[in-house]
Amino acid sequence: MKECIKCSLPETYETIEFNSDGVCNMCLSNKFKEEEIDWDKRKKLLDELIEKHRGKSNYDCIIPFSGAKDSTFQLHYLMKEYKIKPLVVRFNHGFLRPTIQKNTFSTLKKIGADFIEFTPNWKIVKKLMLESFKRKTDMCWHCHTGIFSYPLRLALLYKVPLVFYGETSADYDHYYDYRDNKIDYFDEKKFNIRFNLGITAEDMHGMINTPEDPIDKRDLIPYTFPDINELAKINYCPVALGSFIKWDTSKQTDIIKKELGWKLDELEQIPKEHNPNGEKIECFMQGTRDYIKWLKRGYGRMSQINAKTLKQNTGDIQKLKILNEKYDGVKPQSLKIFLEYVGLTEKEFNSFIKPSAIPPNEPNFNNNNISKKLWDYDFWYKENNIKK
Repeated sequence: MKECIKCSLPETYETIEFNSDGVCNMCLSNKFKEEEIDWDKRKKLLDELIEKHRGKSNYDCIIPFSGAKDSTFQLHYLMKEYKIKPLVVRFNHGFLRPTIQKNTFSTLKKIGADFIEFTPNWKIVKKLMLESFKRKTDMCWHCHTGIFSYPLRLALLYKVPLVFYGETSADYDHYYDYRDNKIDYFDEKKFNIRFNLGITAEDMHGMINTPEDPIDKRDLIPYTFPDINELAKINYCPVALGSFIKWDTSKQTDIIKKELGWKLDELEQIPKEHNPNGEKIECFMQGTRDYIKWLKRGYGRMSQINAKTLKQNTGDIQKLKILNEKYDGVKPQSLKIFLEYVGLTEKEFNSFIKPSAIPPNEPNFNNNNISKKLWDYDFWYKENNIKK
């Protein structure tokens, strides 16, 4: 399988392309970020943007927040650097882990900010998980759409135009490229390209609504991008903070650990020492998401963590590839929980995965290496509707 000569991401990675030298677009974009962008000039644009909105509404801005490393840093940075008054908004996808909950409580107490958390109807969430998995082998449609659309709904409700998301999409995919040298705005077009998997909320309602179990259309509102005309009335401005400051996950994680007491945690399949920045530790379904990715694309979370390390020229590619082989593809304990939620057997789960695999990868369903139960496993919500 072809892979980037610099970061070793394979050709099955999302939106990846290679130049004639075998370097991927992600690495080329990152090189431009490090060497070509005038970050002092970008910082001045951020200064102007914040002053333009300061004091014009009940809140200066809205900050979508999960409690994980990136959203914690963006909240900390904006409040410390600019002394703004934000409304902090969390869309609770249903899988938040205890350490993240403690981090959230501690962060909000230390920083001092108004906080709203929205938790959607669990019965609807389970239907959405099953439908999006069956159609796209991605059970997180509700999470992708809710995290980005719900804060904009509160922007409308409170008439707060400025919304700060965290890192730009260039750090993870190719829908935005640093080489374009533009500000990354989160508009409806990007929402439809990046987050809803090609399935609108209206589409999803038609898929899960049945005569035997009717679903109210209003239950899909949290996953719907707000009316663009209503957003235009408040001159909405949803931007990525990473467009204005040079995003450095490692340095930023060190900052929030030191200044806020933010705590790391284990990640399914990945020992803590190999995940020093706490990638994806907020969600107890992450292990299953990464396992699905490994089955479909032939790489998992360890490969992604190590690719970041290699982009920053701070790792030995051969040693990191050994870690990829060791930890990618380990079957997670959370898989059983997911199957219980949606009422599938593992055999049925595999039958949906197989036709969605990305060539040239062939899914390996015979890996019997199973991850250990994490310390908080017994606290994860479980149901007993698994098929026998």
